[in-house]
Amino acid sequence: MTTEQLVLVVPGMTCGHCVQAVTEGVSPLAGVSGVEVDLDTKQVVVTGTGLDRDAVVAAIDDAGFDVA
Repeated sequence: MTTEQLVLVVPGMTCGHCVQAVTEGVSPLAGVSGVEVDLDTKQVVVTGTGLDRDAVVAAIDDAGFDVA
């Protein structure tokens, strides 16, 4: 399978706790092999195979953040 990347903008992230909440919310999802959060650009980059964008967005929402 080919490795995919999802790049999402999450403007509400401002601190290390935000990074932790988003990372812990997205990491357990099926197919996810990595999560990188950049507070400067407000981007979440999810790497993996067979990624479900809707599931990733829902996990970020469950962590308390809105995806732009």
